[in-house]
Amino acid sequence: MPGPGQPATPSDECDVIIVGGGIHGVASAYFLAQKGRRVILLERDDCGRCASGVNAGGVRTLGRKLAEIPLSLASSQLWRTLDFLHGFDGAFVQTGQIKVAESERDMLILQERCELLAARGFQHEKLIDRQLVRAIVPAIAPHVQGALWVSTDGFAFPYLIVQTFARQARRLGADIREQSAVQSIKRKDKTWHVGTKDRIITGETLLLCAGAWTADLARLCGDSIPVTAGGLMLMVTQRVPHFINPVLGATSRGLSFKQFANGTVVIGGALECEADAQTNHAELDFSRLGNSARIVTDLFPFLNNISVTRAWSGLDGYAPDHTAIVGPSASQDNLYYACGFSSSGFQLGPA
Repeated sequence: MPGPGQPATPSDECDVIIVGGGIHGVASAYFLAQKGRRVILLERDDCGRCASGVNAGGVRTLGRKLAEIPLSLASSQLWRTLDFLHGFDGAFVQTGQIKVAESERDMLILQERCELLAARGFQHEKLIDRQLVRAIVPAIAPHVQGALWVSTDGFAFPYLIVQTFARQARRLGADIREQSAVQSIKRKDKTWHVGTKDRIITGETLLLCAGAWTADLARLCGDSIPVTAGGLMLMVTQRVPHFINPVLGATSRGLSFKQFANGTVVIGGALECEADAQTNHAELDFSRLGNSARIVTDLFPFLNNISVTRAWSGLDGYAPDHTAIVGPSASQDNLYYACGFSSSGFQLGPA
């Protein structure tokens, strides 16, 4: 017997077709199925295989582009209240996120940021002085003068979060099909017809959230979306004794830095590299990785002699202004996009 919300037999007809099994696709499938919509999600590989599975897992409202802040704050509420995102090894951990100022110029930048947000009615980022920085991160280097602080931010394990959203969506009846690359998209009789290798899926509404491949899919729909493939990199160190709780970034230097419970330190942040969407390959750039390692040791000199044990790369879709493209097509009815997250989309997924 099928469970609640599950169809008795598989069907290629639905209300909403979703293309892309990253966090935006599986979260959309979950919420649509929760509302009783029939959903079929098509993923070319495995859910969470690309950007949603290789990013640093930052759950960050801190430092968002102004246009993204309302969506980011709405997502923050969901991260904190969705029960299934808590209580397992990949769960959201509310450690806070902090962006440190290493100079007087950095402090002015952070002050201006707070004033800009206040003028727009946002109060979630707090400017703190060097004493409070050291209370939050006692091991920080003495040259740090202050920081922006968001206590409700944190991090999670991206791949496991994607899998739990997919699992919850399936329980509500969403049909998630992996290894189902899209080969054709056509609009006929006010219905979308999406072809895979051996099936034609039909639905009233189409959502494209396929990361670096979204622009190619948009062209099949007659749209031009300014999203290009880009690579992002991360590295992880050997285990060291616990020394930091929040996720840490720097004001004038690209950095995203956290320590897991097992003692390893994950380093990322603005670590972009060359990428090829056709081959699904992003090339590690060891000079950029080395530069990030030097930023870390500037802020935590005692880490100078620890070893980097692993580095990896993945692909994401980048918008020209690095601001997400979310919303309806300007030319096609019942066509929606969620793309161009530019290596900063993980936190936005639930909303």
